[in-house]
Amino acid sequence: MKLNRIIKTIFLLEFVKALAIAIKEIFKSKKTINYPFEKGRISPRFRGEHALRRYPNGEERCIACKLCEAVCPAQAITIESKPTADGSRKTIRYDIDMLKCIYCGLCEESCPVDAIVQGPNFEFGTETREELYYNKEKLLENGDKWEQTLAENIKADLPYR
Repeated sequence: MKLNRIIKTIFLLEFVKALAIAIKEIFKSKKTINYPFEKGRISPRFRGEHALRRYPNGEERCIACKLCEAVCPAQAITIESKPTADGSRKTIRYDIDMLKCIYCGLCEESCPVDAIVQGPNFEFGTETREELYYNKEKLLENGDKWEQTLAENIKADLPYR
């Protein structure tokens, strides 16, 4: 009889503790966000939509070394180049099949001039498959649109490279 009473007392104490925690949580600020209208913070190392960057003078960064094409495990990148008058190479075709891409970031890591990067954009859903075949123009357009954010993210990531 005495043991039964002790057990009931313990359960009552546990219930009161749980109720106190619940009441305390009611008055705290909410942890959820209203997604389409509010966006959470994205890490500078986030791997989203691909972009090709330019130098500040407007020249394309890609030197057509084809390291990103070679390292891509999904074989999603296709590059064609031609030699220029000064002996360097210029990219004439740079395609990424985003349907094949596994967002591993190896293309970004292998690029010696930070030409191909994965930006902060994760909202690039499309209605057709063809829209996910990115050509050089689309990649450069993404780079131009996100350049300031990309430069800040690369600067923030420098200590970890």
